[in-house]
Amino acid sequence: MVKPKNIYDSVFFKNFLILCLLISVFIFIPIKKLHALSHDWVGVPKSKYGEQLWDKKNITRNKDGSVRVLSKFIPKNKNEITEDIFYTMDINCFEKSFRDVNVATDKINEFVNNNANWKDPNGDQLILGVIGQVCNFERGKN
Repeated sequence: MVKPKNIYDSVFFKNFLILCLLISVFIFIPIKKLHALSHDWVGVPKSKYGEQLWDKKNITRNKDGSVRVLSKFIPKNKNEITEDIFYTMDINCFEKSFRDVNVATDKINEFVNNNANWKDPNGDQLILGVIGQVCNFERGKN
């Protein structure tokens, strides 16, 4: 067996460095970001305009008691202009109102507008479906 000339040439040392690198990656990347990379989409009943989905793995409770959720609208008729639209929504379960704090055509967009105005769903069955399902899901967790 050939011994390495110094510790830096040893297989043990190289494996140790790789292990340290992997551990540091998991320490410095927030777990929530890693968790958010996977989705568990839930659909509400479709409408004539398309369908709305919300992500069970992307729900958080805000300080004001509202619920923040990632949702996605898939238009019924797709073409080069219409794309899936991702919404980060805050939902007030008591008032059955919502606000879109982020709207994007890709889920990578990190801009969040926490000062958006609360809105009434105004009979929109897709939004009402998301509000109902998310609020029921949150109630069931407590």
